Formats: sequence, structure tokens, C-alpha cells
Amino acid sequence: MSRTGKAVVYDAPNQPFVVREYPLRPTRKGEVLVRISMSTICRSDIHSYQGHRPNPCPGVLGHEIIGIIEELGDGVERDMRGDTLAVGDRITWSEYFIPGANYYSDVLDIPQKSPGVDKYGHMAVDTDPHFHGGFAEYCYILPQSWILKLPDVLSDEEATPVNCGVATMIAVTEAAAIGMGDTVVVQGLGLLGLYGCAIARARGARLVIGLDTVASRRELGRRFGADITLDPSAMDEVELVKRVREACRPDGADAVIEVCGYPEVIPAGLQFLRIGGCYTLGGVVNPNSIVRFDANVLLRKLITLRGVHNYHPRHLIQALDFVVANRERFPFRDLVDGKYGLNEVGQAMHDAAERKVLRAAIVP
Repeated sequence: MSRTGKAVVYDAPNQPFVVREYPLRPTRKGEVLVRISMSTICRSDIHSYQGHRPNPCPGVLGHEIIGIIEELGDGVERDMRGDTLAVGDRITWSEYFIPGANYYSDVLDIPQKSPGVDKYGHMAVDTDPHFHGGFAEYCYILPQSWILKLPDVLSDEEATPVNCGVATMIAVTEAAAIGMGDTVVVQGLGLLGLYGCAIARARGARLVIGLDTVASRRELGRRFGADITLDPSAMDEVELVKRVREACRPDGADAVIEVCGYPEVIPAGLQFLRIGGCYTLGGVVNPNSIVRFDANVLLRKLITLRGVHNYHPRHLIQALDFVVANRERFPFRDLVDGKYGLNEVGQAMHDAAERKVLRAAIVP
């Protein structure tokens, strides 16, 4: 008897979400069929739904996903650590998959930028095998993805953001070269920024400053390792720069991380830095994020400017290990603060977009 599953589809940006059924087929070589346990709404899901970034339609969103293995295709025996995989295992996997061996992957070691790379939750639903996004009952993990078995100690709420939010911030903090005793400024205290504060603290930062206009997020920032939290909307840029630089003695921050998604914060961020500091962009993912600043500042202050998009597969392992090692130190579980069924995706998207919840979870 043929099997079907439910997926939540939107036909065009800002159009209603509709629950539809699609056929499930047997797994092919290199694939894994997973019954989804939880998928959380990332800010990029919101941007895609609102039409701020290109995404094929009709589509199934969601790339922060965990689930239980239902079927293993030929050739899939172990996860990326070498641990044996079996039906019934709870797993996470990379948010993207690549088409195969290529110059960027094999020579430059940046598989996340391989030509033809594709992401879960970023494909049209009529693309085989239909289930390749998190807002559904099932997901097929496609070949050239990276899979990790999840330890029982982690709750679903702790585990689901690992393959996007946490892994991305592992990559961002690595690019920022945060070292023991550094001072770090995080622009934006959404989920990425909160993980950024926690990871910066774990990397040995002596001072972490978090910036956000939302009071509740500033309060959360202090729970996730920020020593000082400031509201950038409560003062002009001159005063903000002065306060940050005075806190980051002797001459400004060692590292500044942008994860708020607003390009207009970049000029102030550059001014926060000491001579020789590093500015890392991780949030301005939308096209046409145009900003104007004095490039002479980069030159005279010997500033390093870096961008991070997606992450290397090693960051997925490091993200999982970071959460497991620090789950008693930081309240990761509290970050997923809203749960919704498949028929409530529209409400979940609204609540997430309006910042009524920090991370909305879709639970099939």
C-alpha cells in the first residue's frame, strides 16, 4: 500500500500556509527517511516567506530539523563521527547538501559554497522527493549531507537549533578569532546573538557586550554570558560608540559580531573596534543589504572584515559538543519558547516575525 505524509506549503510569499499530502517513496542510495520530531523557525525562514529573499514556490520551509530514522538507504551506515546509524535513532543533519565532489569542496575546503549547493527548506515542494523541509511529518536526508546521532541527554528544544543557529555561530566566532581575554561586542541578541555570547564566553572572552533594542532579549543576553547589555536605540551613535569603547579598555573591542541583519549598524560596529580588531558579519543575509562607510577606517586601523554564510561540516560536530558540554551553564532549552502543530504554522510564523517568541517550534 502506498504511503503519504503531510507537509505545510505556501504557494507564494505572504500567502496562507496549507497542509497537503504527498506520496512517500522508498529511500534511494545515500538517502535517509526521517520522521520529524521538531523543526524551529529561523529568521531566514521568515525572510523567505515575506519575499525578502528568493525561495522557490510552492515551497516547504524549515531547515532547523531533528527527527527519528524510519528508513536507511543503501550505503548509509554511519554518521559523520563514525557511529553506527539504525532505524529509531534520533539525529540531526547539515542544513545543506552538495552535488558531489568539486573544486570548492575538495581543494578550497569550503563545501558550504559548492556550486549547486542546496538547502533543506529552500526547494519547491514539487521537487522529488517532496519532503525536504522541516514543516512536515517527514524529511528525506539527501546524499552528500552530513548526519549526526543525537545523545539522549539533549531535549528536542536543545537539539533542534544545533544544525543552523549553533553551527553558524561556531563558524562566526571562529572567523572572529576570539581568544582568551578578548573583549567582544555582539550586535543583535536574537537566537544567533545569544549563542554568540555564550560561545564567546566559552572561548575565554573576558568581557562580552550585547546590543539589542528589545528589553527581554537584553535580559536573556545576561543569562547567556553578556556582562553588559545596551539598547542602541536609546542613544545616538556617538554616545553608543563612546560607551562601548570605554568598556572595552584600553582602546576598543577585539572583536565585533553582527548578527542582527541590519546593515546600518555596520559603521558603528567598525568604530567599536581597536586597532587590529576583527569585524565578522553573520546576519546580513538578504540581498541588497547596502551600507556606506569610510573604507579608510579599515585601512588605517588594520581592521579585518569577514563574512560567514553557512558553515563547514566540522562546525556541526563542534556545535553539538558545545551544547552538550554547556547545557547546565546556559539555559539553551528556554530559547525554544513556543510550540505549534502543522495546522498552526501561519500563527507560528506571525509570532516569530513579530518577535512574540524567540524561537517557534513546529511539532508535527
